[in-house]
Amino acid sequence: MKISQLFAAIGLLCHGTVVLAQSPVIKTREYPQGYFGSPLAIPPQASGTFGELRSTHFHAGDDYRTQQRVGLPLFAVADGYVSRVRVQIGGGGNSVYINHPNGYTSVYLHMHEFNAQLAAIVKAKQYELRRFDVDIPLDETAVPVKKGARIGLTGNSGSSQGPHLHFEIRDTKTEAPLNPQLFGLKFPDNVPPTIHGITIYDLADEPFSEHTPRRHLSLKDNQVIPVNGRFGVGINTVDRHNGTSFNNGVYSIELLLDNSPVSTVLFEALSFSTSGTIHSYVDYPYYILKKTRVQKSFKDPNNPVNIFHVLEGDGSITLADDKEHSLTYRVRDVHGNTSTHTFMVRNDPSYVPVRQRTTGTAMFRYDRENRFEAENIEVIIPPSALYDHLHFNYHQGAQPKDGYSMIQHVHNRFIPLAESYELKIRPNESLTDDLKPKAIIVDLERKSQGGNFDSGWVRTKTRAFGSFYITVDTIAPSIHPQNIGEGKDMGATSRVNFKIFDDLSGIQSFNGYIDGDWVLMEYDAKSRSLWHVFEDHLPRGKHRLRLEVIDWKENKQVYEVNFIK
Repeated sequence: MKISQLFAAIGLLCHGTVVLAQSPVIKTREYPQGYFGSPLAIPPQASGTFGELRSTHFHAGDDYRTQQRVGLPLFAVADGYVSRVRVQIGGGGNSVYINHPNGYTSVYLHMHEFNAQLAAIVKAKQYELRRFDVDIPLDETAVPVKKGARIGLTGNSGSSQGPHLHFEIRDTKTEAPLNPQLFGLKFPDNVPPTIHGITIYDLADEPFSEHTPRRHLSLKDNQVIPVNGRFGVGINTVDRHNGTSFNNGVYSIELLLDNSPVSTVLFEALSFSTSGTIHSYVDYPYYILKKTRVQKSFKDPNNPVNIFHVLEGDGSITLADDKEHSLTYRVRDVHGNTSTHTFMVRNDPSYVPVRQRTTGTAMFRYDRENRFEAENIEVIIPPSALYDHLHFNYHQGAQPKDGYSMIQHVHNRFIPLAESYELKIRPNESLTDDLKPKAIIVDLERKSQGGNFDSGWVRTKTRAFGSFYITVDTIAPSIHPQNIGEGKDMGATSRVNFKIFDDLSGIQSFNGYIDGDWVLMEYDAKSRSLWHVFEDHLPRGKHRLRLEVIDWKENKQVYEVNFIK
Protein backbone atom coordinates (compact mmCIF):
# COMPACT_ATOMS: atom_id res chain seq x y z
CA MET A 1 0.00 0.00 0.00
CA LYS A 2 1.33 3.46 -0.84
CA ILE A 3 1.90 5.94 1.97
CA SER A 4 -0.46 8.40 0.32
CA GLN A 5 -3.29 5.86 0.50
CA LEU A 6 -2.86 5.49 4.24
CA PHE A 7 -3.41 9.17 4.96
CA ALA A 8 -7.06 8.67 4.15
CA ALA A 9 -7.45 5.62 6.38
CA ILE A 10 -8.72 7.63 9.34
CA GLY A 11 -11.12 10.57 9.51
CA LEU A 12 -10.08 13.75 11.33
CA LEU A 13 -11.82 15.79 13.98
CA CYS A 14 -12.17 19.53 13.63
CA HIS A 15 -11.03 20.19 17.18
CA GLY A 16 -9.57 18.30 20.13
CA THR A 17 -8.07 14.90 20.83
CA VAL A 18 -9.52 11.54 19.87
CA VAL A 19 -8.39 7.96 20.44
CA LEU A 20 -9.13 5.59 17.59
CA ALA A 21 -9.10 1.85 17.11
CA GLN A 22 -6.24 0.11 15.38
CA SER A 23 -5.48 1.20 11.84
CA PRO A 24 -2.88 0.09 9.30
CA VAL A 25 0.64 1.20 10.10
CA ILE A 26 2.88 2.82 7.50
CA LYS A 27 5.58 0.52 6.14
CA THR A 28 7.96 0.95 3.23
CA ARG A 29 8.38 -2.81 2.79
CA GLU A 30 7.04 -6.12 4.04
CA TYR A 31 8.67 -8.21 6.78
CA PRO A 32 8.61 -12.00 7.28
CA GLN A 33 6.02 -13.10 9.83
CA GLY A 34 6.45 -16.22 11.96
CA TYR A 35 10.09 -16.69 10.97
CA PHE A 36 11.57 -15.46 14.25
CA GLY A 37 10.64 -16.94 17.60
CA SER A 38 10.86 -15.33 21.01
CA PRO A 39 14.34 -14.95 22.53
CA LEU A 40 12.92 -15.76 25.97
CA ALA A 41 10.70 -18.49 27.41
CA ILE A 42 8.53 -16.06 29.37
CA PRO A 43 5.62 -13.89 28.17
CA PRO A 44 7.05 -10.82 26.40
CA GLN A 45 6.84 -7.53 28.24
CA ALA A 46 8.68 -4.36 27.19
CA SER A 47 10.62 -1.85 29.25
CA GLY A 48 11.78 -0.02 26.13
CA THR A 49 10.94 -0.05 22.44
CA PHE A 50 12.47 0.66 19.07
CA GLY A 51 12.87 4.34 18.26
CA GLU A 52 12.34 5.39 21.87
CA LEU A 53 14.01 8.70 22.66
CA ARG A 54 17.07 8.21 24.86
CA SER A 55 19.40 10.87 26.25
CA THR A 56 21.97 10.55 23.46
CA HIS A 57 20.40 8.39 20.73
CA PHE A 58 17.35 6.74 19.25
CA HIS A 59 16.85 3.31 20.83
CA ALA A 60 17.79 0.71 18.20
CA GLY A 61 15.95 -2.30 19.62
CA ASP A 62 13.34 -3.62 22.02
CA ASP A 63 14.07 -4.12 25.72
CA TYR A 64 12.54 -7.29 27.14
CA ARG A 65 11.86 -7.38 30.87
CA THR A 66 13.46 -10.37 32.59
CA GLN A 67 11.44 -10.47 35.82
CA GLN A 68 13.95 -8.07 37.42
CA ARG A 69 16.58 -10.77 37.63
CA VAL A 70 19.70 -12.03 35.92
CA GLY A 71 20.10 -15.52 34.50
CA LEU A 72 17.09 -16.37 32.35
CA PRO A 73 17.90 -18.71 29.44
CA LEU A 74 18.40 -16.85 26.18
CA PHE A 75 17.59 -18.49 22.86
CA ALA A 76 18.42 -17.99 19.19
CA VAL A 77 15.31 -16.65 17.48
CA ALA A 78 15.94 -18.57 14.21
CA ASP A 79 18.42 -20.86 12.47
CA GLY A 80 21.71 -19.28 11.51
CA TYR A 81 25.26 -18.87 12.75
CA VAL A 82 26.97 -16.68 15.32
CA SER A 83 28.70 -13.99 13.26
CA ARG A 84 30.05 -11.92 16.11
CA VAL A 85 30.54 -12.16 19.85
CA ARG A 86 31.57 -9.15 21.85
CA VAL A 87 32.51 -7.98 25.33
CA GLN A 88 32.33 -4.24 25.96
CA ILE A 89 33.10 -2.06 28.96
CA GLY A 90 29.83 -0.16 28.96
CA GLY A 91 27.70 -0.24 25.82
CA GLY A 92 26.08 -3.61 25.16
CA GLY A 93 28.29 -5.49 27.60
CA ASN A 94 28.29 -9.16 26.65
CA SER A 95 26.59 -9.54 23.27
CA VAL A 96 25.93 -12.09 20.53
CA TYR A 97 25.10 -11.51 16.84
CA ILE A 98 23.44 -14.25 14.76
CA ASN A 99 23.19 -14.06 10.97
CA HIS A 100 20.14 -15.76 9.48
CA PRO A 101 19.74 -17.08 5.93
CA ASN A 102 16.82 -14.71 5.21
CA GLY A 103 19.14 -11.68 5.21
CA TYR A 104 18.62 -10.47 8.77
CA THR A 105 20.80 -10.48 11.89
CA SER A 106 19.50 -10.85 15.43
CA VAL A 107 21.43 -9.14 18.24
CA TYR A 108 21.35 -9.88 22.00
CA LEU A 109 22.92 -7.38 24.42
CA HIS A 110 23.64 -7.09 28.16
CA MET A 111 24.02 -10.85 28.62
CA HIS A 112 25.19 -12.27 31.93
CA GLU A 113 27.16 -15.11 30.37
CA PHE A 114 27.64 -16.95 27.08
CA ASN A 115 27.01 -20.65 26.54
CA ALA A 116 30.04 -22.92 27.00
CA GLN A 117 31.13 -22.88 23.35
CA LEU A 118 31.00 -19.09 23.03
CA ALA A 119 32.54 -18.56 26.47
CA ALA A 120 35.55 -20.65 25.45
CA ILE A 121 35.99 -18.62 22.25
CA VAL A 122 35.78 -15.35 24.16
CA LYS A 123 38.18 -16.37 26.92
CA ALA A 124 40.75 -17.64 24.41
CA LYS A 125 40.69 -14.28 22.61
CA GLN A 126 40.89 -12.35 25.87
CA TYR A 127 44.01 -14.24 26.89
CA GLU A 128 45.46 -13.91 23.41
CA LEU A 129 45.00 -10.12 23.40
CA ARG A 130 45.50 -9.70 27.16
CA ARG A 131 42.41 -7.56 27.53
CA PHE A 132 38.89 -7.91 28.90
CA ASP A 133 36.98 -6.14 26.11
CA VAL A 134 37.08 -8.01 22.80
CA ASP A 135 35.16 -7.98 19.53
CA ILE A 136 35.33 -11.31 17.67
CA PRO A 137 34.01 -11.87 14.13
CA LEU A 138 33.17 -15.50 13.31
CA ASP A 139 32.58 -17.25 9.98
CA GLU A 140 29.54 -19.37 9.26
CA THR A 141 31.30 -22.64 10.09
CA ALA A 142 32.44 -21.71 13.62
CA VAL A 143 29.21 -21.69 15.63
CA PRO A 144 26.06 -22.72 13.70
CA VAL A 145 22.84 -22.52 15.73
CA LYS A 146 19.31 -23.81 15.42
CA LYS A 147 16.15 -21.91 16.31
CA GLY A 148 15.62 -22.19 20.04
CA ALA A 149 19.25 -23.09 20.81
CA ARG A 150 20.45 -21.67 24.11
CA ILE A 151 23.15 -19.05 23.52
CA GLY A 152 23.58 -17.90 27.12
CA LEU A 153 21.83 -16.17 29.99
CA THR A 154 20.23 -12.74 30.24
CA GLY A 155 21.97 -10.20 32.39
CA ASN A 156 22.80 -6.63 33.31
CA SER A 157 26.23 -6.16 31.72
CA GLY A 158 27.57 -3.06 29.99
CA SER A 159 25.67 0.20 30.38
CA SER A 160 22.42 -1.54 31.35
CA GLN A 161 20.70 0.12 34.30
CA GLY A 162 18.83 -3.01 35.35
CA PRO A 163 18.43 -6.65 34.33
CA HIS A 164 16.88 -6.94 30.85
CA LEU A 165 17.51 -8.14 27.32
CA HIS A 166 18.14 -5.57 24.61
CA PHE A 167 17.14 -7.30 21.37
CA GLU A 168 17.63 -6.09 17.81
CA ILE A 169 16.95 -7.23 14.28
CA ARG A 170 19.25 -5.72 11.66
CA ASP A 171 19.53 -5.86 7.92
CA THR A 172 22.60 -8.06 7.55
CA LYS A 173 23.94 -6.25 4.48
CA THR A 174 23.52 -2.65 5.69
CA GLU A 175 23.56 -3.31 9.47
CA ALA A 176 20.60 -0.93 9.77
CA PRO A 177 18.49 -1.78 12.83
CA LEU A 178 14.81 -2.46 12.05
CA ASN A 179 11.76 -2.38 14.29
CA PRO A 180 11.54 -5.95 15.68
CA GLN A 181 7.78 -5.76 16.20
CA LEU A 182 7.30 -5.47 12.44
CA PHE A 183 8.51 -9.09 12.27
CA GLY A 184 5.67 -10.24 14.50
CA LEU A 185 7.66 -10.18 17.77
CA LYS A 186 5.10 -7.95 19.43
CA PHE A 187 4.33 -7.06 23.02
CA PRO A 188 0.69 -7.11 24.21
CA ASP A 189 -0.59 -3.61 23.51
CA ASN A 190 -4.05 -2.24 22.88
CA VAL A 191 -3.24 1.10 24.54
CA PRO A 192 -3.06 4.06 22.13
CA PRO A 193 -0.26 6.61 22.37
CA THR A 194 -0.65 9.50 24.79
CA ILE A 195 -0.35 13.06 23.49
CA HIS A 196 0.85 15.24 26.36
CA GLY A 197 1.20 18.53 24.55
CA ILE A 198 1.74 20.55 21.38
CA THR A 199 4.27 23.35 20.89
CA ILE A 200 4.22 26.16 18.32
CA TYR A 201 7.59 27.61 17.32
CA ASP A 202 7.65 31.10 15.80
CA LEU A 203 10.66 30.49 13.56
CA ALA A 204 10.76 33.49 11.24
CA ASP A 205 14.14 33.50 9.48
CA GLU A 206 16.30 32.91 12.56
CA PRO A 207 18.28 29.72 13.31
CA PHE A 208 16.60 27.44 15.81
CA SER A 209 17.96 28.02 19.31
CA GLU A 210 17.01 28.58 22.94
CA HIS A 211 15.82 32.04 21.87
CA THR A 212 13.20 30.72 19.42
CA PRO A 213 9.76 31.80 20.73
CA ARG A 214 7.77 28.80 21.98
CA ARG A 215 4.12 28.45 22.84
CA HIS A 216 3.08 25.29 24.67
CA LEU A 217 -0.57 24.71 23.93
CA SER A 218 -3.21 23.26 26.22
CA LEU A 219 -4.91 20.28 24.62
CA LYS A 220 -8.21 21.47 26.07
CA ASP A 221 -7.98 24.92 24.47
CA ASN A 222 -10.27 25.24 21.41
CA GLN A 223 -9.24 28.78 20.52
CA VAL A 224 -7.75 29.55 17.13
CA ILE A 225 -3.96 29.99 17.48
CA PRO A 226 -2.57 33.16 15.83
CA VAL A 227 0.60 32.84 13.75
CA ASN A 228 2.59 35.34 11.77
CA GLY A 229 5.13 34.20 9.20
CA ARG A 230 7.10 30.98 9.22
CA PHE A 231 6.36 28.63 12.13
CA GLY A 232 6.93 25.03 13.13
CA VAL A 233 5.10 22.53 15.30
CA GLY A 234 6.26 19.91 17.81
CA ILE A 235 4.60 17.21 19.90
CA ASN A 236 5.22 15.60 23.28
CA THR A 237 3.96 12.02 22.95
CA VAL A 238 4.71 8.56 24.35
CA ASP A 239 3.28 5.06 24.08
CA ARG A 240 2.34 2.66 26.86
CA HIS A 241 1.73 -1.09 26.83
CA ASN A 242 -0.72 -3.31 28.64
CA GLY A 243 0.15 -3.84 32.28
CA THR A 244 3.22 -1.57 32.46
CA SER A 245 3.92 2.05 33.33
CA PHE A 246 6.93 2.54 31.04
CA ASN A 247 6.91 5.48 28.64
CA ASN A 248 7.81 3.79 25.37
CA GLY A 249 8.39 5.19 21.91
CA VAL A 250 5.64 5.66 19.33
CA TYR A 251 5.89 4.21 15.82
CA SER A 252 4.77 7.11 13.61
CA ILE A 253 3.94 10.80 13.95
CA GLU A 254 2.04 12.51 11.14
CA LEU A 255 1.36 16.24 10.91
CA LEU A 256 -1.33 17.32 8.44
CA LEU A 257 -2.34 20.82 7.36
CA ASP A 258 -5.96 20.83 6.20
CA ASN A 259 -5.69 17.03 5.82
CA SER A 260 -2.59 17.31 3.59
CA PRO A 261 0.67 15.79 4.88
CA VAL A 262 3.37 18.15 6.06
CA SER A 263 5.61 15.74 7.95
CA THR A 264 5.67 12.03 8.75
CA VAL A 265 8.20 10.60 11.17
CA LEU A 266 8.47 6.82 11.02
CA PHE A 267 10.39 4.56 13.40
CA GLU A 268 10.60 1.66 10.99
CA ALA A 269 14.37 1.69 10.54
CA LEU A 270 17.30 3.60 11.99
CA SER A 271 20.92 4.25 11.12
CA PHE A 272 23.73 4.12 13.66
CA SER A 273 25.52 6.86 11.74
CA THR A 274 22.71 9.34 12.46
CA SER A 275 21.39 8.04 15.79
CA GLY A 276 23.08 10.88 17.68
CA THR A 277 21.05 13.42 15.72
CA ILE A 278 18.28 12.96 18.27
CA HIS A 279 19.47 16.23 19.83
CA SER A 280 18.52 18.03 16.62
CA TYR A 281 15.26 16.13 16.18
CA VAL A 282 13.93 17.12 19.62
CA ASP A 283 13.69 20.61 21.06
CA TYR A 284 17.09 20.30 22.71
CA PRO A 285 17.14 23.59 24.66
CA TYR A 286 13.74 22.77 26.18
CA TYR A 287 14.93 19.27 27.04
CA ILE A 288 18.01 20.66 28.80
CA LEU A 289 15.86 23.01 30.87
CA LYS A 290 12.78 20.87 31.54
CA LYS A 291 13.83 17.26 30.79
CA THR A 292 10.82 17.03 28.49
CA ARG A 293 11.23 15.87 24.90
CA VAL A 294 9.20 17.71 22.29
CA GLN A 295 9.59 16.01 18.90
CA LYS A 296 9.88 18.60 16.15
CA SER A 297 7.92 18.03 12.96
CA PHE A 298 10.34 20.29 11.10
CA LYS A 299 13.99 19.55 10.41
CA ASP A 300 17.11 21.60 11.00
CA PRO A 301 18.86 22.25 7.67
CA ASN A 302 21.96 20.15 8.43
CA ASN A 303 20.27 17.22 10.18
CA PRO A 304 20.88 14.01 8.16
CA VAL A 305 18.48 11.87 10.21
CA ASN A 306 16.58 9.33 8.09
CA ILE A 307 13.32 9.04 10.07
CA PHE A 308 11.39 11.65 8.03
CA HIS A 309 9.48 9.66 5.38
CA VAL A 310 7.32 12.61 4.34
CA LEU A 311 8.59 16.17 4.61
CA GLU A 312 7.23 19.18 2.76
CA GLY A 313 10.25 21.44 2.46
CA ASP A 314 11.80 21.46 5.90
CA GLY A 315 8.47 20.82 7.63
CA SER A 316 7.93 24.44 8.65
CA ILE A 317 4.71 26.20 7.63
CA THR A 318 3.87 29.65 6.25
CA LEU A 319 0.18 30.43 5.71
CA ALA A 320 -0.60 32.35 2.53
CA ASP A 321 -3.97 33.80 3.64
CA ASP A 322 -5.83 34.89 6.76
CA LYS A 323 -8.29 31.96 6.81
CA GLU A 324 -8.53 29.38 9.59
CA HIS A 325 -6.60 26.20 8.91
CA SER A 326 -6.59 22.86 10.73
CA LEU A 327 -3.43 21.19 11.97
CA THR A 328 -3.76 17.55 12.94
CA TYR A 329 -1.33 15.23 14.66
CA ARG A 330 -1.93 11.53 14.10
CA VAL A 331 0.21 9.28 16.28
CA ARG A 332 0.35 5.47 16.01
CA ASP A 333 2.13 2.69 17.83
CA VAL A 334 3.40 -0.34 15.94
CA HIS A 335 0.11 -2.17 16.61
CA GLY A 336 -1.81 0.59 14.85
CA ASN A 337 -3.39 1.98 18.02
CA THR A 338 -3.97 5.62 17.10
CA SER A 339 -4.44 8.99 18.79
CA THR A 340 -5.11 12.28 17.01
CA HIS A 341 -5.26 15.91 18.06
CA THR A 342 -6.55 18.75 15.89
CA PHE A 343 -6.28 22.48 16.48
CA MET A 344 -6.85 25.58 14.38
CA VAL A 345 -4.37 28.26 13.31
CA ARG A 346 -4.80 31.53 11.44
CA ASN A 347 -2.36 34.04 10.05
CA ASP A 348 -2.69 37.25 12.09
CA PRO A 349 -0.40 40.20 11.19
CA SER A 350 -1.19 41.81 14.55
CA TYR A 351 0.41 38.90 16.38
CA VAL A 352 4.04 39.77 17.08
CA PRO A 353 6.07 37.09 18.89
CA VAL A 354 8.31 38.24 21.71
CA ARG A 355 11.70 37.56 20.17
CA GLN A 356 14.96 37.97 22.05
CA ARG A 357 17.68 39.64 20.06
CA THR A 358 20.20 37.00 19.03
CA THR A 359 23.58 38.57 18.47
CA GLY A 360 26.90 36.85 18.90
CA THR A 361 30.65 37.19 18.88
CA ALA A 362 30.67 35.61 15.41
CA MET A 363 28.23 34.17 12.90
CA PHE A 364 28.91 30.48 12.20
CA ARG A 365 27.48 28.75 9.14
CA TYR A 366 26.56 25.08 9.22
CA ASP A 367 27.78 24.43 5.66
CA ARG A 368 31.45 25.31 6.12
CA GLU A 369 34.31 25.08 8.59
CA ASN A 370 34.16 27.71 11.33
CA ARG A 371 37.15 28.99 13.27
CA PHE A 372 37.29 31.27 16.27
CA GLU A 373 40.48 32.56 17.86
CA ALA A 374 41.10 34.70 20.91
CA GLU A 375 44.09 35.20 23.17
CA ASN A 376 43.59 32.02 25.19
CA ILE A 377 41.40 29.85 22.98
CA GLU A 378 41.00 28.38 19.52
CA VAL A 379 37.85 26.65 18.30
CA ILE A 380 37.73 24.75 15.00
CA ILE A 381 34.30 23.42 14.02
CA PRO A 382 34.05 21.14 10.95
CA PRO A 383 31.30 21.81 8.37
CA SER A 384 29.30 18.74 9.41
CA ALA A 385 29.12 19.61 13.12
CA LEU A 386 26.44 22.32 13.27
CA TYR A 387 22.79 21.55 12.58
CA ASP A 388 21.93 25.18 11.79
CA HIS A 389 23.58 28.58 11.52
CA LEU A 390 24.74 29.85 14.90
CA HIS A 391 25.18 33.25 16.52
CA PHE A 392 28.32 32.07 18.32
CA ASN A 393 29.17 33.64 21.67
CA TYR A 394 32.39 33.55 23.64
CA HIS A 395 33.73 35.16 26.78
CA GLN A 396 36.42 34.47 29.33
CA GLY A 397 35.93 34.00 33.05
CA ALA A 398 38.12 33.89 36.13
CA GLN A 399 40.66 31.20 36.90
CA PRO A 400 39.29 28.44 39.19
CA LYS A 401 41.22 27.38 42.29
CA ASP A 402 42.24 24.10 40.68
CA GLY A 403 42.69 25.67 37.26
CA TYR A 404 45.74 26.25 35.11
CA SER A 405 43.85 28.57 32.75
CA MET A 406 41.01 31.04 32.75
CA ILE A 407 37.50 29.60 32.26
CA GLN A 408 36.61 29.61 28.57
CA HIS A 409 32.87 30.03 27.98
CA VAL A 410 32.34 28.44 24.55
CA HIS A 411 28.83 29.46 23.53
CA ASN A 412 26.40 27.54 25.80
CA ARG A 413 25.00 24.10 26.55
CA PHE A 414 21.73 24.62 24.65
CA ILE A 415 23.10 24.07 21.14
CA PRO A 416 23.70 20.41 20.17
CA LEU A 417 26.43 19.27 17.82
CA ALA A 418 26.45 16.48 15.24
CA GLU A 419 30.20 15.90 15.50
CA SER A 420 33.14 16.81 17.68
CA TYR A 421 35.11 20.00 17.23
CA GLU A 422 38.67 20.87 18.19
CA LEU A 423 39.10 22.92 21.35
CA LYS A 424 42.45 24.45 22.29
CA ILE A 425 43.01 26.34 25.55
CA ARG A 426 46.20 28.18 26.43
CA PRO A 427 47.50 27.35 29.92
CA ASN A 428 49.02 29.94 32.21
CA GLU A 429 52.56 29.88 33.56
CA SER A 430 51.59 27.75 36.56
CA LEU A 431 51.44 24.71 34.26
CA THR A 432 55.08 23.77 34.68
CA ASP A 433 56.94 21.28 32.49
CA ASP A 434 56.45 18.43 34.96
CA LEU A 435 52.67 19.02 34.96
CA LYS A 436 52.18 19.36 31.21
CA PRO A 437 51.78 15.57 30.64
CA LYS A 438 49.05 15.59 33.31
CA ALA A 439 47.06 18.50 31.82
CA ILE A 440 43.43 17.89 30.96
CA ILE A 441 40.41 19.97 29.99
CA VAL A 442 37.33 19.77 32.22
CA ASP A 443 33.95 21.46 32.38
CA LEU A 444 32.62 23.33 35.40
CA GLU A 445 31.46 20.04 36.94
CA ARG A 446 35.02 18.72 36.58
CA LYS A 447 33.94 16.19 34.00
CA SER A 448 36.87 15.29 31.82
CA GLN A 449 36.84 16.34 28.18
CA GLY A 450 40.21 14.70 27.58
CA GLY A 451 43.15 16.65 26.26
CA ASN A 452 46.91 16.71 25.83
CA PHE A 453 49.53 19.44 25.96
CA ASP A 454 50.93 20.25 22.52
CA SER A 455 52.90 23.26 21.26
CA GLY A 456 51.80 25.66 23.96
CA TRP A 457 48.14 24.56 24.08
CA VAL A 458 46.06 21.89 25.78
CA ARG A 459 43.90 20.53 23.01
CA THR A 460 41.05 18.05 22.81
CA LYS A 461 38.01 17.15 20.75
CA THR A 462 34.59 17.47 22.33
CA ARG A 463 30.98 17.28 21.16
CA ALA A 464 29.54 19.85 23.51
CA PHE A 465 29.62 23.58 23.96
CA GLY A 466 29.95 24.89 27.50
CA SER A 467 32.46 26.26 29.95
CA PHE A 468 35.92 24.70 30.13
CA TYR A 469 39.29 25.13 31.77
CA ILE A 470 42.59 23.33 32.23
CA THR A 471 43.41 21.33 35.33
CA VAL A 472 45.80 18.46 36.02
CA ASP A 473 45.33 14.85 36.97
CA THR A 474 48.17 13.65 39.18
CA ILE A 475 46.23 11.23 41.34
CA ALA A 476 46.40 7.51 40.59
CA PRO A 477 43.24 5.37 40.57
CA SER A 478 42.22 3.76 43.84
CA ILE A 479 42.03 -0.01 44.41
CA HIS A 480 39.85 -1.40 47.18
CA PRO A 481 40.09 -5.17 47.80
CA GLN A 482 36.76 -6.67 48.81
CA ASN A 483 37.49 -10.24 49.85
CA ILE A 484 41.26 -10.70 49.91
CA GLY A 485 44.03 -9.71 52.30
CA GLU A 486 47.65 -10.56 53.00
CA GLY A 487 48.05 -14.29 53.58
CA LYS A 488 44.34 -15.03 53.32
CA ASP A 489 43.23 -18.55 52.45
CA MET A 490 41.03 -18.23 49.34
CA GLY A 491 40.47 -21.99 49.01
CA ALA A 492 36.71 -21.76 49.48
CA THR A 493 36.33 -18.72 47.24
CA SER A 494 35.80 -18.90 43.47
CA ARG A 495 36.85 -15.33 42.70
CA VAL A 496 38.68 -12.32 44.03
CA ASN A 497 36.82 -9.01 44.05
CA PHE A 498 37.90 -5.35 43.94
CA LYS A 499 36.40 -1.92 43.60
CA ILE A 500 38.39 0.54 41.49
CA PHE A 501 37.85 4.25 40.96
CA ASP A 502 39.47 7.21 39.24
CA ASP A 503 38.49 10.75 40.15
CA LEU A 504 39.16 12.59 36.89
CA SER A 505 40.55 11.29 33.60
CA GLY A 506 39.03 7.81 33.99
CA ILE A 507 40.24 4.22 33.95
CA GLN A 508 42.39 3.47 30.91
CA SER A 509 43.52 -0.07 31.67
CA PHE A 510 43.66 -2.77 34.32
CA ASN A 511 45.82 -5.88 34.38
CA GLY A 512 46.11 -8.69 36.87
CA TYR A 513 48.95 -11.17 37.35
CA ILE A 514 49.16 -14.30 39.47
CA ASP A 515 52.71 -15.51 40.05
CA GLY A 516 53.81 -13.26 37.18
CA ASP A 517 51.34 -14.64 34.63
CA TRP A 518 48.63 -12.40 33.16
CA VAL A 519 45.12 -13.36 34.27
CA LEU A 520 41.74 -12.16 33.10
CA MET A 521 40.21 -9.37 35.17
CA GLU A 522 36.53 -8.71 34.44
CA TYR A 523 35.05 -5.24 34.91
CA ASP A 524 31.66 -3.61 35.41
CA ALA A 525 32.15 0.15 35.10
CA LYS A 526 28.78 1.20 36.49
CA SER A 527 29.41 -0.56 39.82
CA ARG A 528 33.21 -0.02 39.65
CA SER A 529 33.59 -3.75 40.23
CA LEU A 530 36.68 -5.64 39.07
CA TRP A 531 37.13 -9.37 39.64
CA HIS A 532 39.02 -12.49 38.63
CA VAL A 533 37.52 -15.96 38.57
CA PHE A 534 40.22 -18.42 39.64
CA GLU A 535 41.19 -20.87 36.91
CA ASP A 536 40.78 -24.60 37.63
CA HIS A 537 44.43 -25.22 36.75
CA LEU A 538 45.76 -22.88 39.44
CA PRO A 539 47.83 -25.21 41.67
CA ARG A 540 47.16 -25.47 45.37
CA GLY A 541 49.49 -23.51 47.60
CA LYS A 542 50.83 -19.99 48.07
CA HIS A 543 50.45 -17.42 45.30
CA ARG A 544 51.09 -13.74 44.67
CA LEU A 545 48.57 -11.45 43.00
CA ARG A 546 49.56 -8.16 41.40
CA LEU A 547 46.93 -5.71 40.10
CA GLU A 548 47.82 -2.63 38.06
CA VAL A 549 45.27 0.08 37.26
CA ILE A 550 46.20 3.06 35.05
CA ASP A 551 44.18 6.18 34.23
CA TRP A 552 44.26 8.21 31.01
CA LYS A 553 47.03 10.44 32.36
CA GLU A 554 49.25 7.43 33.00
CA ASN A 555 48.88 7.58 36.76
CA LYS A 556 49.34 4.01 37.99
CA GLN A 557 48.14 2.28 41.14
CA VAL A 558 49.51 -1.14 42.09
CA TYR A 559 48.12 -3.58 44.62
CA GLU A 560 50.09 -6.70 45.58
CA VAL A 561 49.11 -9.44 47.97
CA ASN A 562 50.10 -12.99 48.90
CA PHE A 563 47.29 -15.51 49.28
CA ILE A 564 46.69 -19.24 49.62
CA LYS A 565 44.52 -21.16 47.22
